Formats: sequence, structure tokens, C-alpha cells
Amino acid sequence: MLIEKLPQTLDQQTQATRRIWMRIATNLTFWVLIAIIAGVLLGSIAPAIAVKMEIIGKTFIDIIKLFIAPIIFLTIVLGISGMGDLKKVGRIGIKSLIYFEVVSTFSLAIGIGMAVLFKPGNIDKANLQIQNASKYTSSPEKGFDWVHFFMNNLTIQVLLVAIIVGIVLNYSKHRKKAVVGLEYLSKKVFLGLKYVMYLAPLGAFGGMAYTIGKFGLHTLIPLAKLMGTVYLTMGLFIFIVLGGIMRYYKMSIWKFIKYIKEELLLVLGTSSSESALPSIMQKLEKMGCSKSVVGLVIPTGYSFNLDGTSIYLSMSIIFLAQLYGVHLSIWEMLSIIGILMVTSKGAAGVTGSGFIVLASTLAAIHKIPIEGLAFLLGVDKFMSEARALTNIIGNGVATIVVAQSEREFHPQKESDVRSDVNQKNSVIKKELVY
Repeated sequence: MLIEKLPQTLDQQTQATRRIWMRIATNLTFWVLIAIIAGVLLGSIAPAIAVKMEIIGKTFIDIIKLFIAPIIFLTIVLGISGMGDLKKVGRIGIKSLIYFEVVSTFSLAIGIGMAVLFKPGNIDKANLQIQNASKYTSSPEKGFDWVHFFMNNLTIQVLLVAIIVGIVLNYSKHRKKAVVGLEYLSKKVFLGLKYVMYLAPLGAFGGMAYTIGKFGLHTLIPLAKLMGTVYLTMGLFIFIVLGGIMRYYKMSIWKFIKYIKEELLLVLGTSSSESALPSIMQKLEKMGCSKSVVGLVIPTGYSFNLDGTSIYLSMSIIFLAQLYGVHLSIWEMLSIIGILMVTSKGAAGVTGSGFIVLASTLAAIHKIPIEGLAFLLGVDKFMSEARALTNIIGNGVATIVVAQSEREFHPQKESDVRSDVNQKNSVIKKELVY
């Protein structure tokens, strides 16, 4: 009997081991993590080759950007036409903007408070590397231009057009036929996105290899205190502020972060929260947020709810003030928050816009040398990961909050989630077999 049972036990163990390796081999998160590690190693060992990998990361982000406009358009139009109640659409929009302004202002204040507390700018300027910041400081006096912001922000443009189309479709007699066609198109777009996401490890590898190869880990040492303060502040903001908001709605920030781990790793590798915009919308819908809330809150949040960027901007200004020995009074710090409440909204959608916003804010203060931006350029790329990660988590939490407040949050039962996971694993196995 013992001899007969032993081969069966060994066979079961072998099958269990195979199942574990099958899960790992088909897990996108695993491959993105491997790609990030490979990018760091290549950037450290062969910087010249690593810099050439930029084209891979950029190409992946450019492909993802092709999906952003149709996904936002389809999600919003279907959400509004399916909701029926246009007053509710307006209420969701107003709630979202109020939430964004309150939380963004709070993040600005936290950034200033932590910079004042830890004083990351109390270091010797002579040891810092100076980069060329002339393209950001040549015309800072222009300040923030809402027309320019709208004309250069595709997300806001698509959002506005989609809202108009959704409202018009609501009153059309051909609404049902149009909705059926748009739902079919939406499924095809998301199917295309699913296949493109298989390239995510390549995008993460290219982005990380370029960053390490171009700027090098050695550039972090002189500004290690600033880097540490920024990451600490954003960590506290995520787990205390956003975590507190989630706890109010009887939800866990840890579970939410675990749920969107694939998107977070992708953002970490590419240094761009845009790379995960389409998939985070899909994830939030699966989580239980209604299509209409996701469609309205996420695209608007990517332009008006940049918590990580707000923290970085406010900390950078205090850092430069400390670096040049400029004393700022309480009223001047409050005025910085007031100015950044407006100018920080222009830090979305345009590469390098964060420095343009910093330059225009410094010009408005008239106390801190704008040339100080040259000291930040060397480590900005390494801090962009923290900004992007905080931005995407902040927008995810905002969507859940608005959905909860509007009773538009209907989480799946655990049995349904398990069924979805089993179905997904079955599809993956079939694809591997064929």
C-alpha cells in the first residue's frame, strides 16, 4: 500500500510545482519586475547601450497613448448615455473637482511642511552638479495660460467632446442602436489593449535602462536628502492621508495597491502614469466603480488631481529657498500654496511641464533664483517615479470615493472574483497550448 501511494504523492507534488511555475510564467507583474531589474543592471554596467534603449520605452508609451483617447471617449459616452440622469453627471463632475482641489491643496501643504521640517536644502551648493535649465527658465514670466493648457492637453479635449456627445446621444431617438455599436467598439479597443499590454515588460525595461544609463545612480548621492524626503513624504501621503480616506469608506489602501500592482510596476518602469491610464480605468470598473464615474473622474484627475506632482513642486520651491539661504515667512509660504493651486494644474500632459510650472511659480515669488532649477535636473528623473506612482494611486482613490458617495460602487462578490480568475487562467492555458 505504501509503495502504491508514494508515486501518487510524488506525482501530485510535481503537478503542484508545475502549477506554481505556470502562474509565475503567465504573470505579467513578474515579467515587468524582471524587466525593471534588467534595465537597472544594463544601465549600471553598460550606460552607453542602455541610453539607446530609450526608443523601446518611448515606443511602448506612444502605442499606449493611441488607446487613451478612444477609451476615454467610449467610456464617458457609454457612461453618460447609460446613466440617463444628466443632473447626476453634473453632480459627479462637481464632486470630483471639489475633491481634487481639497486633496491637492492638502498635498501642497504637506510638501511644504515636510521640507521645512527636514530641511533637505541645507547642503553645500558647490558639490552639486549643474545641468542646463535654460529651456525652462528662458521665459518664466509668461506664467500659467489656461488656453495653452487646454490646447496642449488631449485628455481634456477628448473629455469635453465625449461629455457633449454623451449628452446629445441621451436625447437621440437612435440612442439604443448607437450604444450597441459603441459597446461593440469598446470591447474591441480593450481587446487590442490587452494584447499591447503583453509588451509592458519591454516598455519598463527600455524606460528604466535609459534612466539609469543617462543619469546614473551616482547623481543621487549629493541630493540623497532631498530624494529621501520626497519619497518619505509621498509614502506618508499615500498610507496616512489616502489610507485614511479609504478607511473612512471601510476599505484598505494596502489591498487597493495590491490590486493595481501591475499598473504600479509599469508606472515605475516607464516613469509615466499615462502608460497605465487605460488599464487602471478597466481595473476600477472590474473592482465595482460604475463606467460613468470611472469615465468622468480618471481623465479629469489626470489633469487636475496630481497629488504626487503637487508634493514635488511645493517641496522643490522650499528646497531651493533653503539652498540659497532665502527666508520665507508664513504668509509667503501660504502664497506659494495659493500660486501652486493654479499653476500645478498645468503640470499634466506635456513633458517637462513640471519645470515650466516651477519656473513660473519662482518668477511670481521674486525671491528665489530661477537658475536653481539647474540643480534639480540631475535627479528629477529619479523622482518622477514617486510622482507618477502617487498620482495614479491618488486618482484611483478619488474614483472610489466619488463612486461610493454616489452609490455607484458595486464590488464583486468573492465567488464572482474567483470565477473570473479561474476563467482567466483557463484562457491563458488554452493560449499556451495552442
